[in-house]
Amino acid sequence: MISNTIVIIPAFNEESSITSVVESIRAALNDVDIVVIDDGSTDNTVVYAKNAGAKVLSLPCNMGYGVAIQTGYKYAMRLHYQYLVQMDADGQHEAEDINVLLNTLSQCNCDIVLGSRYLGNSTYCQTYYRKIGTIVFKFLLCVYSGKKITDPTTGFQAMNRRVIELFIKDLFPCDYPDADILFLLAKLGYRITEVPVRMYTNKSGKSMHRNPLHAFYYVFKMLLSMTLTLLRKHI
Repeated sequence: MISNTIVIIPAFNEESSITSVVESIRAALNDVDIVVIDDGSTDNTVVYAKNAGAKVLSLPCNMGYGVAIQTGYKYAMRLHYQYLVQMDADGQHEAEDINVLLNTLSQCNCDIVLGSRYLGNSTYCQTYYRKIGTIVFKFLLCVYSGKKITDPTTGFQAMNRRVIELFIKDLFPCDYPDADILFLLAKLGYRITEVPVRMYTNKSGKSMHRNPLHAFYYVFKMLLSMTLTLLRKHI
């Protein structure tokens, strides 16, 4: 019987961490289905993910984070999952905190739960560019939507089927779905909650926030997307 909860993990060349990530999820929860969305990896990510016990959906080439997670949403919708958790493949997220996200989702009458690295007694160290981006997006979300969200770029989330149904539509921003999608959810009246979770610093060096040009482009695209969402009269 298929579990009513799915955990999706977008992955691109994460052979060094994917095994431990999948195994940690299985150790924390034995009644969820784990799906790795391979975003055109050229290393052994697919082999290691399958050996660890995950189902793997492989994209034909590297199509980007947004396309990868939307592939997971569409898969979850097609197989009628009621709840979805998304987390990164690089080991930044603590698998045991999935229970915190799911319990909050079921008990607090909300549609989506964000795992925040900045709530509670956080010791998370962020790059200078991520810090600037987080401040800007927090401010804009608060001004335009009234939502005070501490971690608008978190990739550790749990959501119900109502949100999944929205995220499979063409309005989902497949380039950088972060603060702009939260703004969209707030505008449409979806119930958003944050909880403190443990996150670990990404030591792989692959984060775009370490590159000034990529970070600038990311902020520009996010601001543009949020502005377009603000100007929409009907969605």
